[in-house]
Amino acid sequence: MSAVDVEDVLDALFLPLAQGQVVLPDRAHAAHDAVFLRARTGAWVARWRDAFSCVQTFKPFADALERSAARLVDVAPSSAPLVLLLPPRQRDEARALFARAVRIAAGGGIVVACQPNNEGARSGAADLERLAGAVQGASRHKCRVYWTAPLDARVDAALAAEWGALDAPRPIADGTWSSRPGLFAWDRVDAASALLAEHLPSILGPRVADLGAGYGYLACEVARRCAGVEALDLYEAEARAREPAEANLLAALTTDRRAIATAFLWHDVARGLPRRYDAIVSNPPFHQGRADDPGLGRAFIEAAAGALEPHGMLLLVANRHLAYEATLGVRFAAVRTVVERDGFKVIEAKEPRS
Repeated sequence: MSAVDVEDVLDALFLPLAQGQVVLPDRAHAAHDAVFLRARTGAWVARWRDAFSCVQTFKPFADALERSAARLVDVAPSSAPLVLLLPPRQRDEARALFARAVRIAAGGGIVVACQPNNEGARSGAADLERLAGAVQGASRHKCRVYWTAPLDARVDAALAAEWGALDAPRPIADGTWSSRPGLFAWDRVDAASALLAEHLPSILGPRVADLGAGYGYLACEVARRCAGVEALDLYEAEARAREPAEANLLAALTTDRRAIATAFLWHDVARGLPRRYDAIVSNPPFHQGRADDPGLGRAFIEAAAGALEPHGMLLLVANRHLAYEATLGVRFAAVRTVVERDGFKVIEAKEPRS
C-alpha cells in the first residue's frame, strides 16, 4: 500500500469503531451488513469479521482475505448502514470509490475512510467532504481516518454522479485504446511494453499467455504482429482491467480479422499458472506501493518457466536496473538480451528448466 505498514493503516481505519465514535450497526436490526471497499486482511478480522462484506478486486489481496476467513463478495450490497474504504492514490479512481461508498450508505449511513498522510489523506478528506458535508477525523500511525455524519440531503448528488462515472473505461492515446484509472500506465502506452511489442517475433504460438496484461496492450500487439497464434490468455491480478482488456482485444481481432481463442484470467501469477504454453510475454510488475520489489518480477519468471512447454519461450521486458538475469539463468538454458534502449531491456529466454 505505502511505506506505512498495512496493519497501521487498518488500525487507524478502525479507530473510530474501537473508540465508539462510529457505532457498528446492530446486525439484528440492520437491513444489510456493513461494507468494506478495497478491503485488506489484518488483525481487524478477528474482532469484526462477521459484520463486514468485503470487496477487493486485486487478486492477491482477495486471496488473503479468503484465507483469513473474511467474508468476500463479488458485488457490494446496494445499501448498507456503514461503509469503510481504503482510497487508492489515483485520484479519479479514489473519487469514483467515494461516490460508490456514498451511494451505498445513502439514507442515514456513514462512510469511513483512511489513508497514509503521504498517500493523499488531506485531499481524500477534502473530496469526501465535498460529497457528503463536514467530516470528522483523527490521526494515528502517520495516517488520517475521516468519516461522515449520517448521510442525508447534504450529499451532493450531482457531484456523486459525476465522480461515479470516473471509473468507467475511457478512450486513451488518441482513442486507440480503452483503459480506466488505477490500472498500470492506465492513461498511455507504456514505453517498456511498446519496446517489447516492437521486438515480437513474426511467428509465435500456438498457445500464448500475457502475464500482467493490464488493459491488454501487449496481448493485442501479439494478436496483430504474430502469425500462428491460436489461443491467447491474459493473466491479470486486477479484475477492473477485464472490461477494457476484453474490449481492446475484441477490437484488435475484429480489425485484423483474426480468429484467436482468448481468455481473461483473474489470477495471481506469483502462485503459478494453471495452463501450459508455447510462448509467454510479460512486462512484469516490480513494485507494490512506492517501494521497488524485484521479487515480483522473479516470481513471474518462475511461473513462466513452470508453465512453458520444453520448446517454449519467454519474452520479457524490464527496467534495465532490475537484476532478473540470475533467476533467468537458473530457470532457462538459453537466455539472451534482444535489445537495450531508453532504460529498458527485452530478454528472450528458451528451454525452461524444471
